[in-house]
Amino acid sequence: MAVRHPVPRAAFEAAYGEHVDFVWRALARHGVERAALEDATQEVFLVAHRHWGAWEGQASMRAWLWGVARRVASTHLRTRNRRARKHGSLVALLSSSSRPEAGGGGLDARLDDRARLRTLAAAIDALEPKLREVFVLADLEDMTAPAIAELLGCNLNTIYTRLRRARAKIRAAMSEAEGSDP
Repeated sequence: MAVRHPVPRAAFEAAYGEHVDFVWRALARHGVERAALEDATQEVFLVAHRHWGAWEGQASMRAWLWGVARRVASTHLRTRNRRARKHGSLVALLSSSSRPEAGGGGLDARLDDRARLRTLAAAIDALEPKLREVFVLADLEDMTAPAIAELLGCNLNTIYTRLRRARAKIRAAMSEAEGSDP
């Protein structure tokens, strides 16, 4: 039986406060539907609490939580797909954009922005998982390619290739939606 070490409450609370929004976005971008995001976020931190000793000093907290979020999202997606097959219905994928914020501008501008966000979310969702993961980490979470390569355990050139392909597909989808050539 593995020995469990007590988790320092202050350290865990600090990690939660610092990374909760990142985990929420990671789950959303991995395809967890909006209605399940809060529960999935809490699940990530429950797993993190349970396995705190496995993290300490092994990687950056953010990288470790990304991996936990990826596994939690995968479980949520499998469960959702299993339920959809069981009931014979299609499950609509909700917007995977970041938390809504109050914005300025007129109604038309906000509607245009929402339409672009829906198009972008659909384009990101349409990417194959390996391309989506690299795109999200690089362009939405501002991680460097070397950091992504280390996080995912991939060759740096593989990361650059996936990022280039993902960006090309996103550009093509956005251009198609706006009625112009890519």
